[in-house]
Amino acid sequence: MKASYVKTKLNSVISIPKIVTIHYNEFDEGFVFEGESHDFWEMVYVDRGQVEICADAEKSILSQGEVIFHRPNEFHSIRAHESSPNFFVISFVCHSPAMSYFEKKKIRLGKDLKPFISGILREADRAYVILPNRTDLLELERRADAPVGSDQMIKTYLEQLLILMVRAEEHREPMIFPSKESLQNHLAVEIKQYIEDRLESNVRISEICAHLGYSKTYLSRVFHEMSGETMANYITIRKIDRAKTLVREQKMNFSEISERLGFNNPQYFSRVFRRVTGMSPSEFRQSLER
Repeated sequence: MKASYVKTKLNSVISIPKIVTIHYNEFDEGFVFEGESHDFWEMVYVDRGQVEICADAEKSILSQGEVIFHRPNEFHSIRAHESSPNFFVISFVCHSPAMSYFEKKKIRLGKDLKPFISGILREADRAYVILPNRTDLLELERRADAPVGSDQMIKTYLEQLLILMVRAEEHREPMIFPSKESLQNHLAVEIKQYIEDRLESNVRISEICAHLGYSKTYLSRVFHEMSGETMANYITIRKIDRAKTLVREQKMNFSEISERLGFNNPQYFSRVFRRVTGMSPSEFRQSLER
């Protein structure tokens, strides 16, 4: 007897038939894009630093690890905010009703979702000539040697990313703290982790406050109460701790270590190192050889 198989139709919650532009931008602190509007979606993801986003006259600060969406025909502009930002932009056509979920949304991307951004960039670089820092790009230029399936890989990476973002936000439960002290301890831990993740950059207290959504006055008081240090002093101490590790490894000279850790110049690095440790970098290196 012949089996009667049923062919199940696969439903698409979010379907993206076309992409328009893909950018990865690395700008300095003076970057300003005055704005535009267009009849397709745009997604902006900040990889480093901060940007100020203006969408239909509403301003918001987008920090590292956050993504924001501009719906079709929404006027939007972007500028650097107290940093030299790196950010990823992809614009695309999508008529799926589920996209309404992303209107006016600013979302923090979890670590499990960031590889989708990397996947999009990787496939886009293989398929198209992706020129950095081109805010005026109107059309993608396809590479003659684009590997088979690159377009589909971009499409599926982006569709998966959007679907997983909806899932993550819908199932995210608010954090409940039983006491004021536990909240403050949590914030102190979050601040330390933020600093630890960015020791090899110019960590700004304003970025920490924007990331956590609290004022500088409040977070400064909480951090001092919970750790006994100011945020600025803690950043300095942790940078010098990292510098000591790099000196021990003996793979870099003092100028390279200074630059890597975001100090203005080797002389300033040496002064800070002495203030924290009581000895210069060269004296510290000599002490390791005894």
